[in-house]
Amino acid sequence: MDWGLVYSAALVGFLAQLVDGALGMAYGIISNSFLLSLGISPAVSSASIHIAEVFTTLTSGVCHFRLGNVDKKLLRRLVLPGAAAGIIGAASAAVIPGRIIKPFVTVYLIVMGVVSLNRVLRQKVVEKCIPTGSKWLGALGSVGGFFDAVGGGGWGPIVTSTLLGRGYHPRKVVGSVNLAEFFVTLVQSVTFIALLHTICWEVVLGLVMGGVVTAPLAAMACRRMRPKLMMTTIASMLLVINLYRLFM
Repeated sequence: MDWGLVYSAALVGFLAQLVDGALGMAYGIISNSFLLSLGISPAVSSASIHIAEVFTTLTSGVCHFRLGNVDKKLLRRLVLPGAAAGIIGAASAAVIPGRIIKPFVTVYLIVMGVVSLNRVLRQKVVEKCIPTGSKWLGALGSVGGFFDAVGGGGWGPIVTSTLLGRGYHPRKVVGSVNLAEFFVTLVQSVTFIALLHTICWEVVLGLVMGGVVTAPLAAMACRRMRPKLMMTTIASMLLVINLYRLFM
């Protein structure tokens, strides 16, 4: 057991879950950047992250649910298509290089960051109800689940940013997307374990240790943060991270 790697991963997991639990995105992006920098292959990196996320998203999702941050109807609309597409994405991760898909997802997230920031500047951050009967929610869950598995992260950025870009309440969006991610991540992890023979278990242990500790704090921060501040922070983070990824 490489305890140095475990502790490094725990620190990354702590920071990643703090951001993800409060803002609904970036766990996969932060963790994946760390693992790829160690020379771990994209498929093994994605698998390790998603196995760790089974535990961190469960903890985070339960905390959000207990704090009233979850819209149950939205949760149901996202889970099934997200999980189904996640299985396909996990199976594809072994044969589709993440670098092929990365530029398209990055550009999309930059656009959503601009849209969200524009809403803040135009004073349009309101507690708008989410139309949970809309069919496009299932499509959104499918896209988020597929790219999340293939790219080692993307569920939060894609799903959360799209819902916020349409002007829906940030707290309900973040809480619902976090809890839905548990179910999506669970089926992705089972698929990865069945298909891959190599999992970086030291990294998984570290990410779980750091993420589980942070999850309750992040959920509380989400509940207390003003919608306008949340939107500004999320939009700014989307722009900074993805502009960096696009040109590096």
